[in-house]
Amino acid sequence: MPSTRNSADGASRARSFGLACGRLKPGPRNAITDVPGVRVGHCTLDDGAVQTGVTAILPHAGNLYRDKPVAAADVLNGFGKSLGLMQVEELGVLETPILLTNTLSVGTAATALVRHAIAGNPDIGRATATVNPVVMECNDGPLNDIQALAVSEAHAASALAAAAGSPEAAEVASGAVGAGRGMSCFGFKGGIGTASRRLKLDGARHHLGVLVLANFGRPGELRLPDGRRVPPPSSDPSSDPAGEAAPEKGSVIVIAATDAPLDHRQLRRVIRRAGVGLARVGSFWGHGSGDIALGFTTANRLGHDEAADTVALRMLNERRIDMLFEAMADATQEAVLDALAAATPVVGRDGATRPCLRDVLTSGSSS
Repeated sequence: MPSTRNSADGASRARSFGLACGRLKPGPRNAITDVPGVRVGHCTLDDGAVQTGVTAILPHAGNLYRDKPVAAADVLNGFGKSLGLMQVEELGVLETPILLTNTLSVGTAATALVRHAIAGNPDIGRATATVNPVVMECNDGPLNDIQALAVSEAHAASALAAAAGSPEAAEVASGAVGAGRGMSCFGFKGGIGTASRRLKLDGARHHLGVLVLANFGRPGELRLPDGRRVPPPSSDPSSDPAGEAAPEKGSVIVIAATDAPLDHRQLRRVIRRAGVGLARVGSFWGHGSGDIALGFTTANRLGHDEAADTVALRMLNERRIDMLFEAMADATQEAVLDALAAATPVVGRDGATRPCLRDVLTSGSSS
């Protein structure tokens, strides 16, 4: 049955297991929603072989089509089926919320975003331009019956409503929820994870927050911040007589939000550092993995109906940008660990399941 619960999926987060990353301090929630105005909602499908869902990220509470945040995308490895990134890179803005779901539900989620935009802007495609829906995906097929095409427009709308309609949307559920329901990571149960870092610019506090959809990594190659290697209980690299590791496949989507003033070029430079965090946890962005980052800033917005010939945008002094590079790397690393630490057991298609990292950590069997 679908669920739109936004409270945490279990009490565990990365820091409850001592898995803090880097020297910068987290925001009050240690979540992407530490960036003021950003909200997250989930719709989770949990019905036998159907283990999937939708996650919605709203950059601000206003009309995104009319008030477009500056945005950028960066593709580390492009084995993916995301929609809308080409226009984000060309025009440098977002004009819809971001939806995350499984690979074969991208089109359905995009249609839901178009309907959502038209409902608030009846002139779309008639008196003004069309709209660019942004949907990103990972393949949850091993645990979810992806061929069932179970995600509907109504499920996507429920995730959008959950993000927009409740104060609880500031508390981001992590683990096996929303789009993360059927995801796997390093042979463990994966899913949704989040983290944030506090920044100070010109004496004022800002935040950079990250949300990941973690569905990547070879079993046995997960690395914790202290250097421990953590294989899942069923992983036995010595069982491969050829000495060849299995190919890395899967995907990871990294969504970054900040209220620091960045232009499109600077934002792309910042989100590229997601790759540092992914490498730290043990990924090398293999041939079969779609590793994609998308970021936006709420500090710079472009009005759809702007009449002036020129507009003013602020940008960061690039002698200060290393702070954001560091925050992006650390928050991405911790968000992946957060997804793993929070994930609870899921039994899906044909009885398939994945072990949970929390069980290995509490048993003390990591090496």
